[in-house]
Amino acid sequence: MKNIHVILLSYTNQSLKSALMSLNLIKERVLDVTILRDENISSFPNYNDIIEKINYISINDNDLGLTLNKLISNLSGQYIFFLNNQILNSNVASLNLNLSNNQKVITYSQILKNKTIRLPFFIERDLLKDNKFSSKYELPFKEALLPSWLFKINKSYINHTNRKIFSEINKHKTTNIVQKFNFMERYNSPSKKTTDNCPTISVMISNYNMERYIGSALNSCLLQHRQFNQILVIDDGSTDNSWEKINKFSKYPHVQVLKKDNGGKAKALNYLLPYINTEFVLELDADDWLDPDATLIVGDILRTVDKEVSVLYGNLRTWKQSSINNISYKGISKGKQIGNKTELISYPFPLGPRIYRTNLLKSNMGFPIIKFENGRMYEDVSLLNHLLTKGKLLYRNFTIYNVREHDSSITKKNHPNWNDFLKYLD
Repeated sequence: MKNIHVILLSYTNQSLKSALMSLNLIKERVLDVTILRDENISSFPNYNDIIEKINYISINDNDLGLTLNKLISNLSGQYIFFLNNQILNSNVASLNLNLSNNQKVITYSQILKNKTIRLPFFIERDLLKDNKFSSKYELPFKEALLPSWLFKINKSYINHTNRKIFSEINKHKTTNIVQKFNFMERYNSPSKKTTDNCPTISVMISNYNMERYIGSALNSCLLQHRQFNQILVIDDGSTDNSWEKINKFSKYPHVQVLKKDNGGKAKALNYLLPYINTEFVLELDADDWLDPDATLIVGDILRTVDKEVSVLYGNLRTWKQSSINNISYKGISKGKQIGNKTELISYPFPLGPRIYRTNLLKSNMGFPIIKFENGRMYEDVSLLNHLLTKGKLLYRNFTIYNVREHDSSITKKNHPNWNDFLKYLD
């Protein structure tokens, strides 16, 4: 019975023929095949002598997720089979390619340097129609498309196979690929999921003209093993299409979206303060994103911190964005303990991630609006300098925050004078 539509992703001219030939192992089930071409490939040779029904589709606007959503909405066939730069091997013959009872997805394990991620490859078509893939603007990098989709699926729908049915084509793994893999592993269910006695945590985001990245920031807040109690985002008078991207997230019950006229990040975050009703609040920049286990790790630490701790912070993982489809890993900036103003202003990079104790943040009236740039720059340092007098800044060795370096960031555009700022610091 032919009821499987095969979709091939990420192939070169050299590897595609081998992948198509491997489909002979399941040819009695293959209804037809679609090959997606990325921006680097204008065309493929004609392979209809191998598989009779082949469709070639270009990835629209380099957005794989939206291209797949449109494709799948028009497909027939009961199942979708994804081949992603792989070749089927003979072990697939022993795999029952049918889904029974409540199962809707079959996954397999991909292992790299003792790290394992689970990826979907055989999926009920109707499940894909009801559960769309994320667009490129909602993901940190394109490789996260399939594991982030699987994260959102009801675990009872998933059947995992330990059979090694795929042979990889490209086994060369760069540092960049390894680090992306390490991030994606965090989509797996954690071995320890502590929720007892964890304080309530919200996240606050101020956005200004970050339409390319705000979706990724917000999506990372939703793709958490332990959900934030609140997600608060405010648009600070953007002149691009940011509000359209932000407002799409208002459908989620614990997400609150607001907007105001442009006044700078400090004023925008202060605007959110009355809406925060949790014990702690994490500040996330609109062009950065969080690991899927961020709230689990932070919550576990916050369970045991002293009451005099006003801010918890850790390490920063940094990535360089050279284009919307090209991001590369730079490294981890490891934090250190700060005890006074001198140590604060000599800190070699932005202190973060910053998780504030809400009552102390509110008692400080939020972020100080100083004369320098009208509070638009270094608002974090101004606030931390105040909070040093109210409590303790606490460093712990954890890494859950991803910094995105790109040419359109405010600090790159403005190049503010640090020494001038220090003249206004109390």
